[in-house]
Amino acid sequence: MNVLKTIFLFIFVFQVNAQKSDFSTINFEKADKIALEYKNETLTNLPELAHKLTSELPTDAERFRAIFKWVCGNIANDYGMFARNMRKRQRYKNDSVKLNEWNTKFKKIVFRKLLRDNRTICTGYAYLIKELANLANIDCEIVHGFARTSTIDIETLDSPNHSWNVVKLDGKWYLCDPTWASGVPNPASAQFEFQFNEGFFLADPNIFAINHYPVDEVWSLLADKTPSFKTFLESPIIYNEAYTYFSNHNAPKKLYTEIKKNEHIIFKYELLKPVQKEDIYFKMNTSFSSNKIHPESISIENQSVTIDYAFETTGFYDVHLYIKDDLVSTYTVEVRK
Repeated sequence: MNVLKTIFLFIFVFQVNAQKSDFSTINFEKADKIALEYKNETLTNLPELAHKLTSELPTDAERFRAIFKWVCGNIANDYGMFARNMRKRQRYKNDSVKLNEWNTKFKKIVFRKLLRDNRTICTGYAYLIKELANLANIDCEIVHGFARTSTIDIETLDSPNHSWNVVKLDGKWYLCDPTWASGVPNPASAQFEFQFNEGFFLADPNIFAINHYPVDEVWSLLADKTPSFKTFLESPIIYNEAYTYFSNHNAPKKLYTEIKKNEHIIFKYELLKPVQKEDIYFKMNTSFSSNKIHPESISIENQSVTIDYAFETTGFYDVHLYIKDDLVSTYTVEVRK
């Protein structure tokens, strides 16, 4: 381990659990209102935009909030451009010359579309957040790494596919993902819809690590608790809504679990906000059926929820955890005799 990395790790020992709750005494309403006031501003003059968004706010946390909220409310995610880039990078992954040529060409495409159409992909989001924050004298960096969603094939996840940000506020670094915070594809049309997700603003590093893996592991902000890449690939699938309910996902640790008939599995999560037992349920899919199940053994104590569930029938199950109508996580369970 080189000296610089050792220093970083020493610093980040004190970074664990840096999250939005550190600013619980700050009301972000004014910052959000300013971001809304300047909706549809252009990107032709970034220093002016940064000044408009931040000049009336007293703290760096509020200034960064206004920047983050503005970007997430005005820049659309271009899924077609992302898919095209992934196809090209997969095609050229064994040809460094062509890959470099494509990366250079694609970078120009990304920023041209960002400036002209207010549409981009993760690198454009991360770049814009960093530039606006730096113009407001806030330390902010781009983090490149790997991301996992329900649609990503981990068998082909052999090169970085996502970018996000870290921002320094009151001497601590915090994690943000403006791409995933900005919105989601409409299930019917597959077109992007703005839908701000609060959970990706100053997210808890513990839950962030489940579906984000930085190239430079220092930026996990978990110090010596950073999971291995293998652990990252084996983790359960968590969805955007998980970030609005959970600060951490404790168990099960893996997407795939093999058990024997009548054996129990423990599902455990740390909560960001109160939930009711009756709002928690599973949808269990097999090759032959799909059932909605309210587990009998659910305990909620000290901001932690634990579900103890026994599988009484052999088979292969896709287990989807819901809170109210929100899908938050998925697991696969193979039950043997």
